[in-house]
Amino acid sequence: MKKVLIIDDDPTFLMMLKNFLEKKGFQARGGISANDALNILRKEHFDAILLDFMLPDKNGVDLLKDIKQLNIETPIILLTSYADIKTAVTAIKLGAFDYVSKPANTAEILSVIEAALAKQKTAAENGEMTDPVKNTAFDYISGVSESAKKINEYIEVVAPTNFSVIIQGESGTGKEYVARMIHLKSNRNSKPFVAIDCGALSKELAGSELFGHVKGSFTGAMTDKKGQFEIANNGTLFLDEIGNLSYEVQVQLLRAIQERKIRKVGGNTDISVDVRIIVASNEDLIEAVKRGAFREDLYHRLNEFTIYIPPIRERKEDIALFAEQFLKSANKELNKNIKGIDEDTMRKFRYYDWPGNIRELKNLMKRAVLLSQGDMITSECLPSEINYPELRRDKKSSSTDLKAIAEQNEREVILKTLEQVGYNKSKAARLMNIDRKTLYNKLRLYGFEV
Repeated sequence: MKKVLIIDDDPTFLMMLKNFLEKKGFQARGGISANDALNILRKEHFDAILLDFMLPDKNGVDLLKDIKQLNIETPIILLTSYADIKTAVTAIKLGAFDYVSKPANTAEILSVIEAALAKQKTAAENGEMTDPVKNTAFDYISGVSESAKKINEYIEVVAPTNFSVIIQGESGTGKEYVARMIHLKSNRNSKPFVAIDCGALSKELAGSELFGHVKGSFTGAMTDKKGQFEIANNGTLFLDEIGNLSYEVQVQLLRAIQERKIRKVGGNTDISVDVRIIVASNEDLIEAVKRGAFREDLYHRLNEFTIYIPPIRERKEDIALFAEQFLKSANKELNKNIKGIDEDTMRKFRYYDWPGNIRELKNLMKRAVLLSQGDMITSECLPSEINYPELRRDKKSSSTDLKAIAEQNEREVILKTLEQVGYNKSKAARLMNIDRKTLYNKLRLYGFEV
């Protein structure tokens, strides 16, 4: 029987989800805080972890880092509200398997758990190590926009060279995909491609992870360990979110790139390595250099070629292609046969700003396929942030502006009520003790289509 740990500070939701999973054949255990999670994980092994982002003593990203410090490779699924989608994407980069937006559908949660367990099983059968970066990589389509074509041109030009490459773009835009494509089209394609998420490396462990260590070099170093530079020798080393590396590790990295030599932590001999370096960042590294957060000499050493990947809100013409591809993959994964996406839904996709980029679109399509009762994806399958984006936009106003605060609160009440009744406006009006005409007027006031 598979064991699932649920960490959520809402006791009602926690109990509901625990009972649901137990009925589905899982052994479920719960906790309400980050401290609960760490205490339980130090004593017991679980096959999957459901982790609420907002906990009373720590947020999900910080807790995720603590769990990784325990060397726990259990797939972690983040439960998060729409407002935290960008943070959820950050958590994905730190090694979380996936995220589910709240209010969460139990069937959707079950589907993600089963996908995580299936991926682990496949990796075990193939004798593969669990690789958080590989597990969280998503299918990516090159796109038809001018910027997508330009990215493909850059890949073709730089791949055959040994240039170091900087890939810049927001989280979820496909930076790792571009790095893998450069590797596959290079002369090193028969050698390893090793991906490291620098955001998941603590200052203390980064040197060991990148360069290796010798037995006894620090507490817990029970055996010699190869670093990722050695593992990637003659191949490609992809350093994602490189801006998160500490200053000290940046110095070590610069030496390794310039001299093509590394030294293990605690070691006294140099090891020659031949590695192509590709790095990625969701922040402007030039600005980081100006702030003193990133070494200028390291930046110039890495910046032999730069590729910028725009967010999908800036290449709307690619959205339909992405959505159709993710529909096909979700059909296959969920054993369904949804035939397409209706025009109203596609129009809303083009209007939405996609803060989580391609990963958010993929997750949304999987959710929509799961919820769809017909043979087309319709707006009824979409979360509220897609159907009513106006309600989710922060109103720029002073905290003392009572009128603005009242309007913001009213929008939130309307949104929650519409979600509760499945966007049935007549039911929503009755629950809010107003007539249907008044509700329509308020929806128009806040910029909705009615």
